[in-house]
Amino acid sequence: MTPVAPVFVVAAVLVLAGLSPVRAQSAGAADSAPRAEAREIYRRAIGFNTSVSGGQVPQFAAYVQGLFQAVGIPDADMVLVPHERTAALLVRYRGDGSGARPILLMAHMDVVEARREDWQRDPFTLVEENGFFYGRGTADMKSGLVTMVATLLRLRREGFTPTRDLVLVLTGDEETSGLTIQQLLRDHRDWMNADFALNADAGGGTLRESDGAPLIYGVQTAEKTYASFRLTVRNPGGHSSAPRAANAIYDLADALRRVHAYQFPVMWNATTVANFAVFGTQRQDMLGAAMRRFAQRPGDRAAAVTLSASPFYVGQVRTTCIPTLLEGGHAENALPQSAVATINCRIFPGVAVADVQAQLQRLAGAGVPVTVIDTPSWSDASPLRDDVLRAVAAAVHASYPGVPITPSMSSGATDGLFVRGAGVPTYGVSEILMKDSDDFSHGLNERVPVTAFYNGLTHWRVLLTELAGRR
Repeated sequence: MTPVAPVFVVAAVLVLAGLSPVRAQSAGAADSAPRAEAREIYRRAIGFNTSVSGGQVPQFAAYVQGLFQAVGIPDADMVLVPHERTAALLVRYRGDGSGARPILLMAHMDVVEARREDWQRDPFTLVEENGFFYGRGTADMKSGLVTMVATLLRLRREGFTPTRDLVLVLTGDEETSGLTIQQLLRDHRDWMNADFALNADAGGGTLRESDGAPLIYGVQTAEKTYASFRLTVRNPGGHSSAPRAANAIYDLADALRRVHAYQFPVMWNATTVANFAVFGTQRQDMLGAAMRRFAQRPGDRAAAVTLSASPFYVGQVRTTCIPTLLEGGHAENALPQSAVATINCRIFPGVAVADVQAQLQRLAGAGVPVTVIDTPSWSDASPLRDDVLRAVAAAVHASYPGVPITPSMSSGATDGLFVRGAGVPTYGVSEILMKDSDDFSHGLNERVPVTAFYNGLTHWRVLLTELAGRR
């Protein structure tokens, strides 16, 4: 990647760490009526089993569409898009045209599977207990969807007219194939052309384990590309009592050793450098020192070595590829006729999948074909826009004053990967701040702090009025 000018990085970090709210005071705390409405929508949302087996995404989409019909959004400004057993929903909240291009507001309606016999509570019934909301999707990600939708409904009833269109984009298979967002980008591009997107399914903040104090908030501005490759060796085989020099399993093992020994180049962008600058000040250990040094001197070799030794931070400084599956041989007493390995890579933003495949092929050698599994999508990092970062800071500080805010890059992937890849800068701006120990997304007894949910109403109100309200 192109090195980031140090002066820019320092300026970005100072702005993010010390930014004060611009208009947060005008939002105030959410009053009881909006809280009650949001909770009821949340209850209904959790009640729809939108997992693959539940198949209730279309019903949930129709329910949300009905909410917007009730506040006067014309049918012409809504599109429910079926896709096999799931669906997507587009809703346009029209502005007066005085501002810039539209803003996309992204969330997904589907959730991962949850078996009732494994849970302490019914996963598809919202339960409030001990300061948490429990249920499948409470955190990932119906909290963000509901607080965003409830905010739009409230603004509509109050007569708020944004300076530009706000386009709600609800997808139905983010947890599985991501096909609905791809369908929207392909078949409804006129809806998806926007200045930028706000993704409720990414970003968010961390609370301190000891006392729940806010520690840091990350605006997700980049996602690594998920791509898997298949390495295949084929031999004639034969009887195991007559071994040959050529052996498919040995040949594959040699190829994997070469992949193991290789490290992809150290890389960085504005997001990772600014992130290290902020996180580095929070740690007084070797990793913190390495982060600070990397932020001051992007690409610093010694810092990169320290960061690469950590499984939590190696992905922030380079592309990573590791073998995850092995298959070989066909009989105990026969020479293997084939051996296959799957290598999973998390590719640094901006790096083409084909370039990683070519490097793996060089390492594996001509006799070990390397093929791409499926059709991975890739994108570069979104620019650090001052208007977006200032609005996020105002929204976060409205409920959590003074918490440091930094760009962040995710090693996982959301629908934002496809939207960025289509040329729309995308920012993960989840309303949730919680302890790491309370995060059970995709796991048993998923939950979200009640306070985080209700603070989300303030979060989205400030965020939207900052970016699409009159000054």
